[in-house]
Amino acid sequence: MRMAKKVQSSLNRAQCEYDIVTHPHSSSSLETARVSGIAAERVAKSVILDDRHGHYLMAVLPASRHLDLSKVRSSGEWQITRESNLAHIFDDCERGAVPPLGDSYGLDMVIDPLLTRQKDIYLEAGNHNNLLHMSMPEFLKMVPHAQVRELSQ
Repeated sequence: MRMAKKVQSSLNRAQCEYDIVTHPHSSSSLETARVSGIAAERVAKSVILDDRHGHYLMAVLPASRHLDLSKVRSSGEWQITRESNLAHIFDDCERGAVPPLGDSYGLDMVIDPLLTRQKDIYLEAGNHNNLLHMSMPEFLKMVPHAQVRELSQ
């Protein structure tokens, strides 16, 4: 699988230009950046949050940063969702390879401005061996409803 089906559909709908970058298997966004030889601030990582009432939020930030929950909680009582609770949402992805494309999966999304300042970015394609590489304008076409606000430390 080069990419998840919903990711492919979203790329087609948005008519985005992108490249696929194949890399050795990795289990985290930071490791992906390292094994791919890509600066970690250009690799987007997703952290899925929930409000304990069945609502989810996708926070997207550079792999080089950590999510600051206090910045997210200013808009609600969010907690980090356990990975085992995500299989039903990301049913076309390998476990732990969540693409940072909230619109594709019906999730609200917030993006750290440190990521949006990048000229181009790399994002999970839904598996542990491929990244999508695209310009920031192309990425933003795919997530038109995302809010941009400070999320990381």
